[in-house]
Amino acid sequence: MESELKDLNSKPPKPNGNATVRDDRPLLKSDSVSSVSSTSESVEELEKKFAAYVRHDVYGTMGRGELATKEKLLLGFALVTLLPIRVILAFTVLCCYYLICRVCTMFSAPNREDEQQEDYAHLGGWRRAVIVACGRALSRVMLFIFGFYWITHSHTTMEEDKRQPEEARRPGVIISNHVSYLDILYHMSNSFPSFVAKRSVAKLPLVGLISKCLGCVYVQRESKSSDFKGVSAVVTERIREAYQNKSAPLMMLFPEGTTTNGDYLLPFKTGGFLAKAPVLPVIIKYPYQRFSPAWDSISGVRHVIFLLCQFVNNIEVIRLPVYYPSQQEMDDPKIYADNVRRLMATEGNLTLSDIGLAEKRIYHAALNGLFSQC
Repeated sequence: MESELKDLNSKPPKPNGNATVRDDRPLLKSDSVSSVSSTSESVEELEKKFAAYVRHDVYGTMGRGELATKEKLLLGFALVTLLPIRVILAFTVLCCYYLICRVCTMFSAPNREDEQQEDYAHLGGWRRAVIVACGRALSRVMLFIFGFYWITHSHTTMEEDKRQPEEARRPGVIISNHVSYLDILYHMSNSFPSFVAKRSVAKLPLVGLISKCLGCVYVQRESKSSDFKGVSAVVTERIREAYQNKSAPLMMLFPEGTTTNGDYLLPFKTGGFLAKAPVLPVIIKYPYQRFSPAWDSISGVRHVIFLLCQFVNNIEVIRLPVYYPSQQEMDDPKIYADNVRRLMATEGNLTLSDIGLAEKRIYHAALNGLFSQC
């Protein structure tokens, strides 16, 4: 899922502030991409410019590389055995959870009358308890079906976090890097937060109702209207509510706005930092030997097929301490976002990049042009 929240009401970063986190990690600079042509540049040249979206697994660029004989045999065996079993099991789990959500929301009206913002995240009593408990359990079951049998967690604790009273350690929002649609399943299994999603998600069969039970905030991608300001206000309100009320659902944001290959960290949008509330940084990695679960420059259908044909997949999660903004960071969300980003890059051993979704689309278009000529 590629969630976008416009960079609203942010000021330029101020130099030499007390809240600045120093970091000497390499920064991938974005070249002038307007002149990129699929007919004039090779795959190698494109990969240098758009390194954050380049695949390095055995399936090659866009999952269309030439496979060794051993890989072909493994893939062929998995296609006729593992793939159909996993598809049936995954669809069964999805339908089961949909029915649970349907029962729990029966005779209940959404919390908001606006069709684009309606949700069931604020249901109380047994209904909410069942939705959350079953959602977390079945999300973990879904990951198990996909081959993620173990999830490795590591936690970092800082003295500042230890000094905070227990009731003050709750963040208003979870901030995570974005590598794959699988990120959502992990976060659902761990904390069951609300996400920012495209409006079209709310209308999808089965998934639409589940997204409303999660409390998703829906946006129209590439919208230039004032709708984005309304969405930003809703997200900010929800973050403040989650920070002040422990029974309110947490917000979960991918401030990069799109997925990478997992080795880079793109610039952060400031939408998740406007509320001036503490944030919980989470870093997700997918170690691999054959197929990379990162959803970068490969088509969705091809990615799902290769993922389900891989016998074992791995997730590593690094949970950092709750990050409490300084006064300077609360005054300037751009500084707040940049400091959290640099901290995550340092702790997750990620390379900072200043390219974004626009460059990703250019890279995809160039690759499609090259492969169409083959």
